Amino acid sequence: MPKGDFPATLQRRNLLVAGGAALLLAVLPLSTFAQGAGAAKLKIGVIGAGHIGGTVGSLWVKAGHPVLFSSRHPEELKDLVAGLGPLAHAGTVDQAIVFGNVIFMAVPYGALPQIGQNYGTALKGKIVLDAENANAARDGAIADEVEKNGIGVTSQKYLPGPRLVRAFNTLSYMILAREANRPPPRLAIPIAGDDPEAVKVTSALVSDAGFEPVVVGGLATASQFQRGGPGYGQAVTAPELKQTLHLAP
Repeated sequence: MPKGDFPATLQRRNLLVAGGAALLLAVLPLSTFAQGAGAAKLKIGVIGAGHIGGTVGSLWVKAGHPVLFSSRHPEELKDLVAGLGPLAHAGTVDQAIVFGNVIFMAVPYGALPQIGQNYGTALKGKIVLDAENANAARDGAIADEVEKNGIGVTSQKYLPGPRLVRAFNTLSYMILAREANRPPPRLAIPIAGDDPEAVKVTSALVSDAGFEPVVVGGLATASQFQRGGPGYGQAVTAPELKQTLHLAP
């Protein structure tokens, strides 16, 4: 090989390797991305960067995940992302949905029907972590629907396309910020979902945020830790939460 051709050949080889890696990431299941230290990190789009969205999203950034925080006024998120470094970004809801392999939704529960109407097609097939709670005074009639049918079933009704998992709705943002990554035993985060891979990815993200996941069951079981349920507001360890919810140890 002529000496002058070597840099060009090496460059082509590097491009082929990079392209192969990108293709591998495209075809691997999402659940392989978040397993163990050094694994590829998930891109996460946060819809609703208030107390819960901002806190949990920040924990994921600190764990190495690229996160795009979104709101109706993304310019108001500049201070948040500036303090988190290059993995944090701010944008619109549309941009967060395009950006994220996983979507974390932390908006007032009454907004769920409109989100489903506006973004249902774009969210179809994506893993969506649903962290909202229904509040009758704030959210109106949909809170009655939650009380009657359960929050997991109700959320799935208005967001039928995504692979939905209920998570991060039981503790205040102050507790989440204070207790994340504490020495074992860590605080428990109950989760519920019907899609096994989505539940597995969510469990890994709960761990990355600094907590211990407790899989309660399918979406119908999310009523056990919705607002007013026995698992709601419980700042306890996994064994303690499992005992409260009568789950196997």
